[in-house]
Order: sequence, then C-alpha cells, then structure tokens
Amino acid sequence: MKKNSRIIAFLLLVVLLFAGMAATYKSVVKDVRLGLDLQGGFEVLYQVNPLEKGEKIDDKAVQATAKTLENRVNVLGVSEPKIQVENNNRIRVQLAGVKNQNEARDILSSQANLTIRDSDDHVKLTGKDLVQGSAKQEFKQNTNQPAVTFKLKDSKKFKKVTEEISKRKDNVMVVWLDYEKGDSYQKEKDKKDPKYVSAASVDQPINSDSVEISGGFNGEKGVQKAKQIADLLNSGSLPVHLKELYSNSVGAQFGQDALDKTIFGSLLGVGIIYLFIVGFYRLPGIIAVITLTTYIYITLVAFNFIHGVLTLPGLAALVLGVGMAVDANIIMYERIKDELRIGRTLKQAFNKANKSSFITILDANLTTVLAAAVLFFFGESAVKGFATMLLLAILMSFVTAVFLTRILLSLLVQSNYFKKSFWLFGVSKKDRHDINEGIDVYELKTPYDHWNFMKLAKPLFWFSGIIILAGVVILFIFKLNLGIDFTSGTRVDMKADHKITQQSVTNTLDKVGMKPDQVSLSGNNDSASVQFKHDLSKNEVAKVKDTISKKFGNDPTVNTVSPVIGQEIAKNALLSLIYASIGMIIYISLRFEWRMGLSSILALLHDAFMIVAVFSLFRLEVDVTFIAAVLTIIGYSINDTIVTFDRVRENLRKIKVITEPEQIDRIVNHSIRQTMTRSINTVLTVVIVVVALLIFGASSIFNFSLALLIGLVSGVFSSIFIAVPLWGMMKKRQLKKSPDHKLVVYREKRSNDEKILV
Repeated sequence: MKKNSRIIAFLLLVVLLFAGMAATYKSVVKDVRLGLDLQGGFEVLYQVNPLEKGEKIDDKAVQATAKTLENRVNVLGVSEPKIQVENNNRIRVQLAGVKNQNEARDILSSQANLTIRDSDDHVKLTGKDLVQGSAKQEFKQNTNQPAVTFKLKDSKKFKKVTEEISKRKDNVMVVWLDYEKGDSYQKEKDKKDPKYVSAASVDQPINSDSVEISGGFNGEKGVQKAKQIADLLNSGSLPVHLKELYSNSVGAQFGQDALDKTIFGSLLGVGIIYLFIVGFYRLPGIIAVITLTTYIYITLVAFNFIHGVLTLPGLAALVLGVGMAVDANIIMYERIKDELRIGRTLKQAFNKANKSSFITILDANLTTVLAAAVLFFFGESAVKGFATMLLLAILMSFVTAVFLTRILLSLLVQSNYFKKSFWLFGVSKKDRHDINEGIDVYELKTPYDHWNFMKLAKPLFWFSGIIILAGVVILFIFKLNLGIDFTSGTRVDMKADHKITQQSVTNTLDKVGMKPDQVSLSGNNDSASVQFKHDLSKNEVAKVKDTISKKFGNDPTVNTVSPVIGQEIAKNALLSLIYASIGMIIYISLRFEWRMGLSSILALLHDAFMIVAVFSLFRLEVDVTFIAAVLTIIGYSINDTIVTFDRVRENLRKIKVITEPEQIDRIVNHSIRQTMTRSINTVLTVVIVVVALLIFGASSIFNFSLALLIGLVSGVFSSIFIAVPLWGMMKKRQLKKSPDHKLVVYREKRSNDEKILV
C-alpha cells in the first residue's frame, strides 16, 4: 500500500504541476514585457546640459526634465514607457512598441520653447505667458482647417502686443517654437516650409485672452502637426538642453522576426536536450524533463513579478539556464550512478548522492551568480536584461533542480517500486559491485582510465601556449573589429521585400546626402548592414529611416553611439572582467584554497582569450553583447572547474596526508575521470542550445551565440586539461618545498567530522 501511495503522490504532483502550467501559461506569456529588440521601438540616452553658459544643472532641473519627458511620452500612448535618471545628469528613455519613432523622437527632444515675435524677431510673449494645459488642436469654423488654440494669462498684455504689431509696416505676429540664434522671419518667409509655426497679419488690437495659430498646417500631416504642437505646449518647455549620446531604433518587423526565429531555435534546442537527457539517464531523465519545464515556467512568472523586460539576449539567457538546470540534475544523477555501482541499494545511493551533490551544485552556481551580478551592475540596456534573466535562471534552476528534483525522485525511490530496476538509472548488473567488496567510489573504473591527464598536461600547456601566442600575433596584426558600441558611429540594419545590392543601397542613401562608409549584405541578399563612422543626428536618423522605409518596404533598425558612450562601454567592459575575476579568486580561495583559485582564473583567462583571438582572426564584429558572452563563459567554465575541484577535495579527504608526488597525480587523474562524463554531458546540453540559436536564432545574436560556442568548447578543455593539472603541479611544488616532504592536506577543525583544506 505504501508503494502505491508514493507512486500516486508522484503522479498527482506531476499532474497538478502540468495542469497549473497549462491553465495559466497563456496569461504568463502574455504578461511578459518585450524589449525594443523583440517588438520594435526606440531607446535614447540624453546628456542634460544648461540652456545658457554658466548655468548649473542640479538634481531639481534633471528631475523636472524627466517629468516633462514623461508628460510628453504619455501623449504618445506608449503602454509602458521607461524613463530613468542616470549619473545625475543623464536621462534614459525607452519606448517599446511606439509606432511613429521619428515623431516620438521629435516630441521628446523638442525644447518646446514658444515665443511670439514681431517681423524683426523681437520677443513679445513667451511660453511663461501661457495658461498651462490650455493648448488644443481644433478646426477653424469657416474653412475647417486645423488650428492650435491656447489661452494667455494676461489679456491686457496681449492687447498691448497686438496693438504695437498692428501699427508696424510689416504687421505680422510670428509664432516660433524653439527659435535658435541666427533664425529670422525675413530669411524664412519666402520658404515653402519655414521654421516658424505661423505668421499672421494683425490689423487691429486684439482684446482677448485666446490665441489661434493657423495656416501652417497644410497637407495630410497638418492635423498631426497641429496636435503635436498642442501636446508639446501642454507638456511644458524643457528647462535644459538635451544632447543625444546614444540611441537605438528598432523596426517592428525586425523585432517580430527576431522573436520568432529565436523562439524557434530555443524550442528546438530545448527539445533535443529533453531527448538526450531521457535517453542517457532514463527514469531520472524523465524527472529532469518535468523539472526543466517547471523551471522555464516559474522563471517567466518570477520575471513578470519583478516587471522585467525581456530582451533578445535575455531570451538566450533563459534558454541557456536550461543548460545550467540540466547540469544540476546531471551532478546528482552521476553521483547516484556511482553509488549504485559500488553496491549500495537505491535508497542508500539516493541519500548519499543527495548530500554530496548539494554543496557541489551550490558552489558551482554561486560563481556564475558572481559573473551575472557584475554584468547587471556594469551593463546597460540589453546586457542588463541578459544579466537579470541569467540571475533569475540560476536561482530558479537551483530551486527546481535541487528541491523539486529531489522531491519527485524521493517519491519514486521511497516507493520501492524501482529498487531492483538499476537499469532505469543507467546502471547495468555487470557494472555493479558487491557492497561487501569494500570498493570505494574513488576506485571505480571509468571509460577514461587509460588517459593520464597529468602526463597530457605538459604538451597541452605547450599547445595552448602556441595558440595564445598565435592569438597575440593575430590580435597585434588584425586587432579587434570593434563595433559602434566601442568606437562610436551609426549602424543601420535593414530588410528589403526583394533582393538588393550594395550599390542600390549606397545610391539610395547618396541621393539624400547620406554617404555610408560600409554596406554589408546578408541573408538571401535581402538584408543589409549599413555603417556610418560618425554618430548621426536625430534629423539624419529620421532621414535615413524614411528613405529606407519608402525604398525597401521595411522600417530599419538604427543604432547610434557617441564617442563618450563608446569609451564608457569599453571601460565598463574591462572593469566587468577584472571584478568578476577578482570575485571568483576570492570565493574559490575561501571555499577551497588559493592554488585552486589561481589555476581556475588562469584557465578562465585562457577561455576569454580564445574567444578574442577567433573574433580577431575572422574579423567578426565585437559589440556590447560580446562582453556578455565572455562573462557568461567565465561563469560556465568556472562552474565546470569547481565541480572537478570539489571531487579533488573529496578525494584529498580520503588520504589526508600527501608524502609523494605520485599521490597528487593519482588524485588529479581520478578526479577528472570521475567527473568527465558529467563535464561532457553538461557542455553538450548547452552546446545543443547554442548551436540551435546560432543556426535558427536572430542574426543580431549570431556573434553572441558564436562567442558562447567557442567559449564552451574552450571552457571544457581548460577545466580538464589546464585548471586541475595546473593545481597538481603547484601542489607538487609545495610538497617539494615542505621541510619534511609531507603535506597534511586536511586538518581537524572542531570535530572529527569537520575538516578543512590547507
């Protein structure tokens, strides 16, 4: 009866889990806030500067500016705008899903400084004379033409102004919005599209507090222009000057394509992982599929709870988190297999693996958290979105893989239904020893017993050294192909409804005075990347977007970075790598020993440099997501290294004292052999996802995915052939230098059961 009750409890729990997910997943997916790169929209970073020389910008002025921008954004009808003050003198505005990006940009950056002047450009009235919020877009009664009306605070003052203007020879009242030094009514009056808003004749004094602006709102866009001016007047003029430092404008079609492709690649990758893990681990593999599905669901729920914004790299982080969750499962399943092989019962094997794998998983995850935290604090925009999702993914993978997996597996194990079915846990009868033989996990045979990793280490060190030297030469000759994120400039990604040529793109932009520095075709020659070495102004961006949209049928994605931001991104990228490395050295030294920390970081630097060398050799563009990829690899690679070092620590605990170098060689070899299957399976599951993203994902994360792939392959190599053998060499040197040629590697701390590595 007990057997059946545990199986029933397991089935009920699984049914409840999937029923709950099935009933709510639509609303969960619907509530996910998509970033600019997944639904279109634009982001702009403004530097807040004073209007007049000598003025100071204080917090009050910056906050007032942010509030004015918020009022303007509300007019646009954007569902969830994001406006935040950075570094006390910068304001970042993110508008996802905004339809008319050029209009939004104009409304945001327009000074909205209204002045009423005479024909000689003398100021008669300013925006301070307006009644706040009184501006309206209306239609003239006689002609039904669009007009803007607003009220003045003092009708007597207006009467005096109109009386003065009516007596002039050139009796026009000119309404300006954002009048600049050098502007003139006389220069503009004969132009088809003058810079001023309106110039009306005044024949007699006007005794009223109402003003009507009309006549300058012709054509199809007349009503829209009139409404825009009314909205700007109501939102108030900006108390400062805004300078664009960075902008990213993503076409809606680009966003949708990126979302569709990346979701397809992600689902395919996760599907293959499911098949692999069930095929390799059988019954525990089925439980892993249940917990991994739950992991994806609760990660999205948690992401919605913190009001996160899902970016393209963030979506990649969610899927990569599947690999991390798989790793936590694999660590435990490999432990169960080892315990079963030495002859333990299923219950004993489960309990033993449960205890021994927990600390390993915790250590491995905490180091990846360090890398993700550094990304979060130093990254911006898409990188911050990636870091947020990665942090959540690590937390949720830990919750599901450690706790949910253990609950589900415990129910099956405790039921005794599978107590003799060792094959369902990947262990055949011929692989099992009798427990009375006294065989230790340390003595179990592995498929890698003929490999002497310490012997292979020296030639492989030389091999890595040659590659690194070649990488230095490559880097010196070719240097890195830095994208606009680091060098400044403008990048335009466009998609056409038909095949295009570089010449057709260049000619189209040349006609409007925009000469690109580089045009690269991609896809089936229906997509192109256009680069300008300088950062385009907002008017130039608008011109490029309109030209490409009309000629090629799709709104392009435009990314503009000023030199100031390019330098900051490069600086933050370097600091991120330094801080992540320091944090890991400290953590590993505290949890293990300093030699393990040092060898781990040297292996990580090897992995990071491999990615840099390959990107340099093949002239692949290095952008801000490249840094995210490098830091992610640092997290993944250290994860793998720590799992092996954890096994080294266990094996050291068994011998306690080292008296000869051969003991160190045996410990290194045994530890790597025991964790080799786990290392290969873990990296394989993540590689499956990355390859799927590489082939089927959006083109904008191709370089990101490629950097991850290079790093993953290099990471598993460095963990096995560099980090642990290097520690072994340093340990042998320590043994040689010790006075009595003896190393007590563990000592008592408080009790016989509590020992520490020394």
